[in-house]
Amino acid sequence: MIIETHSRLHLTLIDLNGSRGRMDGGVGITIKDPQLVIKAQIRDQGIHVNFEDSNNLDSKLMDEYTQKIIKSALNTIQYFNLDGGFDFTVVKTYPAHSGLGSGTQLSLATAKLITELHQLELETNKMGQMVGRGGTSGIGVGAFSHGGFIVDGGHKIKEKTGFLPSSASNASPPPLIARYDFPEDWKLVLAIPDIKERISGSKEINIFQNYCPIPLREVETLSHIILMKMMPAVLEHDLDDFGEAINTIQNIGFKQIERKLQHKLISEICESMLEAGAAGAGMSSFGPTTYAITDNNPGEIIKAIEDTTENMNCYITQPQNSGSRCYNE
Repeated sequence: MIIETHSRLHLTLIDLNGSRGRMDGGVGITIKDPQLVIKAQIRDQGIHVNFEDSNNLDSKLMDEYTQKIIKSALNTIQYFNLDGGFDFTVVKTYPAHSGLGSGTQLSLATAKLITELHQLELETNKMGQMVGRGGTSGIGVGAFSHGGFIVDGGHKIKEKTGFLPSSASNASPPPLIARYDFPEDWKLVLAIPDIKERISGSKEINIFQNYCPIPLREVETLSHIILMKMMPAVLEHDLDDFGEAINTIQNIGFKQIERKLQHKLISEICESMLEAGAAGAGMSSFGPTTYAITDNNPGEIIKAIEDTTENMNCYITQPQNSGSRCYNE
């Protein structure tokens, strides 16, 4: 059995104030590349993880992938009370803690492979809760299930009483309140600079606890931009309005904090993208991945980025308007 699942851009969290009775909420775009591909087969016992390209992969990345696969597999085995074990082979990877959502995709992909091999069915939100993902943002779970442009409605404060990242929250994945096909003629340019300090784990938890709640007025302004500018721009294929919404949300609410705490190179890259003609540019999640939206000049944007710094991976990619795909080899 093999599964292909795709990365996502997390544009912003919506409500980290909570005074209206809900918190979190998120907006994101599923993208074709980079993607994750994993094979799995049943074995008598134990969980074994191999990497098809192990000679060219960083050992730290392989360790992180191995830990997440084993954790997700054990959760799934326990949930369904299964006997036996599994062999996993990771065929394609992408960087962890880079703002592309690898942890959620990896965890869900592992669980999905096991359920398919045993001919079991489990709704994706339940699967996310089982493997401990989606406790803050529902964008990764929605990307896995549906693809496209996604908006989720966050959590009731009765279910989630504190401000925490998904990795530290036990809340169930939130409901999707909008899902649209993202215009396929729009190109997305990604730049992943080689910044050593990544925000994850206890550092990420501390940021949520130290900077929240966000002022309600900022949440209201952000919500207005998302509802009355960004979402209609997707439906009307209005690149200029969508880009303007992306640029505006970089300086509002929790995204403003995420940007402020990142290396100054992030802002320099975004500025170079805009100067090269991108309609909009921003940082995905806590970064360091930055992205630009354009319809005609991705090569010029790449060149402008490369003039900013040499130590960087760049991609020209497109939206992915469907979810993960699981099939027999």
